[in-house]
Amino acid sequence: NPGGCPRAVMAAPPPSAPGDPSPPPPPLQYSVLLEHLVGDKRRPRAWDPAVFGGIPCPPKSEEQKMVERVMESCPFKAALACVGGFVLGGAFGIFTAGIDTNVGFDPKDPYRTPTAKEVLKDMGQRGISYAKNFAIVGAMFSCTECVVESYRGKSDWKNSVISGCITGGAIGFRAGLKAGVIGCGGFAAFSAAVDYYLR
Repeated sequence: NPGGCPRAVMAAPPPSAPGDPSPPPPPLQYSVLLEHLVGDKRRPRAWDPAVFGGIPCPPKSEEQKMVERVMESCPFKAALACVGGFVLGGAFGIFTAGIDTNVGFDPKDPYRTPTAKEVLKDMGQRGISYAKNFAIVGAMFSCTECVVESYRGKSDWKNSVISGCITGGAIGFRAGLKAGVIGCGGFAAFSAAVDYYLR
């Protein structure tokens, strides 16, 4: 040392003897920790409100279970679809009658201007006709889908396609075999599109 000042020397760690415990493990890497937090190694946890101080859900009574069974039954779903189809069909029929220029006209006297009473009467008749048709189709489709779902034991898009084919085929077969096949395919495709959009 030319200046005569002492120089600090860092002492090396002593080598571990054969009998000493193993050295401490290396620090946990960030990528490994991230895999356990958001990666494939993440363990799902069941939601328990009591853990977070929430109010636990009391067990359901027999009346509640009975109401749930009734609401999930096929007759209830078919009745609900029938009522919904009746309302939707009536509204659609009245709407189409409102934009139809031939509503209220008498074919025997095409130059006579119809009265408001005649127009409303025709609109009501068309609305009732559409409502009945929509109610029948809705009840048939809902009941068929419920039966197919109960038979298959699954709730997926295939139930809608099968139910649509059965409903469309049953409606179309009244006009012949060709109409039944077309109705089956068309209604199945429409049901698949609606199911895909809703899911």
